[in-house]
Order: sequence, then C-alpha cells, then structure tokens
Amino acid sequence: MLRRLRIENLVLIREAELELSPGLNAITGETGAGKTILAQAVGLLLGAKGDAAAIGGAGGEAYVEAELDLPEGFLEDEGLENLSELRPQDEDGLVLARRIFADGRTRAYAWGRSAAREDLAAAGELLVAMSGQFEQRRLARAAYRLDVLDGFVGDEQRRRRREAQRAWRTLAAARRAHDEAAAGAADAEARVSELRALAEDTDGFEAGAENSLRTERERLRHLTELAEGATAAADALAPDESDGATGLVAQAERAIGPLESLAPELARAGEELRDSGLRLRETALDLRTFLSTLEAEPGRLEQVEAELERIADAKRRFRCASYDELLARADEARAELARLEAGDDPAAAAAAALAQAEGHVRELHEALRDARAAAAKPFAEAVADELRGMGVGEAFAVEPAQREPGPAGTDEVAFLIQPNPGVPPAPLHETASGGELSRIALAIAAVAGGPTMVFDEIDAGIGGQTAHAVGETLRRLAERAQVVTITHLPQIASLADRHFRVEKVPGDPTVTRIQELSGEERREELERMLGGKEFLSTVR
Repeated sequence: MLRRLRIENLVLIREAELELSPGLNAITGETGAGKTILAQAVGLLLGAKGDAAAIGGAGGEAYVEAELDLPEGFLEDEGLENLSELRPQDEDGLVLARRIFADGRTRAYAWGRSAAREDLAAAGELLVAMSGQFEQRRLARAAYRLDVLDGFVGDEQRRRRREAQRAWRTLAAARRAHDEAAAGAADAEARVSELRALAEDTDGFEAGAENSLRTERERLRHLTELAEGATAAADALAPDESDGATGLVAQAERAIGPLESLAPELARAGEELRDSGLRLRETALDLRTFLSTLEAEPGRLEQVEAELERIADAKRRFRCASYDELLARADEARAELARLEAGDDPAAAAAAALAQAEGHVRELHEALRDARAAAAKPFAEAVADELRGMGVGEAFAVEPAQREPGPAGTDEVAFLIQPNPGVPPAPLHETASGGELSRIALAIAAVAGGPTMVFDEIDAGIGGQTAHAVGETLRRLAERAQVVTITHLPQIASLADRHFRVEKVPGDPTVTRIQELSGEERREELERMLGGKEFLSTVR
C-alpha cells in the first residue's frame, strides 16, 4: 500500500505530508482548493511529464516522494531489473520520488538513488492504479487486462504466473544453449576457449568480494585521515613524554584516594576516577593497536585497486551487468567444462534440456489458459453487476484471443462495454468517458482486487442513489485493497477510514494546506459538503 505521500512546493502546496491508512482514504475540500494537485503529485510518481509551471513560489524546484509497501517477490518481475539493482540491503519497502527543476527538467529517484523515469513508472503503475488518463492508458495495455483476469482467478493463478515466468527464462537459456551447441564443431572449439577464459579470469572470485573490496578501498583511501585522527586521540590520552588525559585522571585519583577514609562521601568520586583511568588507558591501547593495523600492509591499496580492476575487466569482457551475474556465468562455465571433460555430448544434452523446458512451459501455459477460460464469464458478470449499480453501461464482456507465447502464456483478453442499448460492444478504453472510466476501474477492482487505487474523477456527474452505490462499492473495495479518493460527495467521504481536507490559506502568496480530520472537524466538513448548517436547517 501507499504508506506516505510527501509534497514540497508543487503548485500551491508549499509542504504537505499525508500518512495514509490501509482502507478508504478520502480527500475533500472546496472547488479550487487544490485537491487535484494531489492527483498531479501521484501522476508524477507514475511517470507523468514534469512541467516547470508546476513549481510553487517557495523555491526553484518541486519535489514529490512516496513510501510504498512491496509484495513479496515484486522486484523479481520482468521489467524491474534496473530498479532491483538499486534496492538497498534489508529494505522491505519502496521509496519513489520525482524532482522538477526550474528549466523544466526532472529527475527520478528510487530509495534516494537516481533512476530512469521509465523504471519509476513501471514499478509505480504496478503498485498504484490512478484513475483518469492513467486508467485509459492502463486499460489499453493487454498485459494489464490479463493481470486483472488472473487476479480474479486468485492466488493459485498468481503462483502459476510466477512459475511460468521462471520457466520462460529457463526456456530462453535452453534455447541459447541449444543454438550455441548446434552451431558446429568450429564454434564448439571457440566456445570451449571462451568457457576456459571465463573460468580462469574469475578464478578466486568469491560472493560479496566486490562490495567488500570497495568498502576496503574507501578505508584505505582515507588512511592518512584515519592515522592522524587516531594518533591525535592516542597522544591526547597517553602521550609518551607528558601527562595526557590518563595522567591527569591518575593525579586526581591520587589526590582523592587518601581522603576517602576521612570523608566517605568522596568514595564514589575516587571509584569513578579509578574506572575512568582504566577505561582511558584501554582506549589509548585500542587506538595504538588500530594504528598498528594501518601500517601493517602499506601496499594494500594498490592490491585492492588491482583486484577491483580485474573484476571490472572480467565484467566488461564477458558482458555481465553485475558481479553476481559474472559469478553465475563462471559457475555455469565450470559446470559445462566438467561435462565436456566427462565426455558428454553438448548438442544432445542441449536438445534434451530444450525439449524438457518447452514441455514445462507448454504445460504451464495450458494451465493458465484453462483457468482464464473458466473465469472469463463469471468475472464479466460480476463486473457488469457492479457497473449496473453505479449506472454505467448496459453490459460488460471479456473477449479472449491468442497471441505468441510469452512469460505470461499465450492468451490476451479485451474488455468490452456496451454503453447504451442497441449499440455494439466496444473496447472500454476507447468508449468510456473520464468519470465512467474511473467507475469502471472501481468495479473491476471491487471484483478482482489489485493495487492501491487512486480516484480523482470517480464522482464526476453523479449524485443521489448512484453516489451511494459508488460509495458502497468503494467501502467494499477498501476491505481488500487501499483506496484513495478525491471527492466532493459526502456519501463517499462519510465512509472513509481516514479523512483529509484541502483548503486554501490566503496570503502572499496563497497556499494550500492539507490536514487530517477527526471528530468534530470531520463532522463540520461533512456538513459543509452537504450544503452547510444553514442549508441543512431548511431541510430538517
């Protein structure tokens, strides 16, 4: 879920930080107060183009940041490899950010590290579903529609998807190995030479060595600073030719010691002086020991630099993006060399491995297809029921089709909607308006579940009973997924687990303030949304 959203100097929002709840989060306020700035902030995190016009008056740049929870295995998905490499060790969540500069340029960040905007968008759109223009773009993607149907099927289908992705990668590797083995005897000799070179050039490389060497290099590069600091500290504690801190503490202890029997209240001071003297002598000894380690290997920096250069050369030569990939390739090379030396036929072994990989992929793809075929009609009927309750369309349908095999199988689906009686069904992302798209997205999510949902146009052009139906659907969806809705309808806001109000604060310049409401403040905001106390008194 989206745990926290932070905004700085974006349009009228000088500074805001929203702590969002797992359920239904409502954002309300007067028209023109700046509610859509929140949608704009989320859009930036989903890859929307930045514009210098969005920078507020409090500085020369705007900044948006979000903290999100990550599902297990999320960064293993295809297309997220670059982001996965940026992930800090022991980091469970994901921190995404965008910065807009005065000249219109933008920068994207993941965990505070520079990232490509496309990588940010790829992850963001899998974790946060934004209504409006993003919904139209998402519904136009065949991969998203397939994800929705698989989400309706359930956890077992998600397990099949993950297994199919792994099997597809195995198949790709098997195909490469088969192609290489079938290239001929001349190529086989070159292949053996490459395998031997890879094994020899990585001899002695161990897991984690590159990071350890880099850490050691930083320490060695600052050897002079470390030595000067440690020497100064040791000399201050216990110099060779004069009294340092240890000597002064000893003098104080000798002055107090004989007096303890005369004044028992001095016993504590004496004990603390003796303890302090012991600790200071131990600290001085530790510092001297540390200094001796710095002098132990004067040529170590050159050795570390040489070893890191050897690793870098090997990665370049064998076209490996990371040290871990280099080690994996080296292990595969040694295993293949061992098989060759044992007399194995590489071409036959590669053909057998390929056939096995193809069979496994085919089996998984069939299981995926069967589950989708069984779920298509119940899913369409459930979505249609939700849409009728919200006054959208006459019918909803799922149209299956076949495509070339891939990591997710051989299927694709189209979502069709019949907007009015007598009108043929058409792809919903081409037919529905902005407000309708938001309600369609709500209906789909209510049936199939999904990521955090952010709605900006969910209540466009509705009221009365339809507003109640939309609010009730949002409430039910919020029981299984996080929902953030920007709304002007009290029917929706009254159901929220957490309620934020956006309001303008007059001044020079005017700014927008966002605050969480509770108790009487929330009751007053709902009254305002209903027309205010004066209006309500006329209808009671």
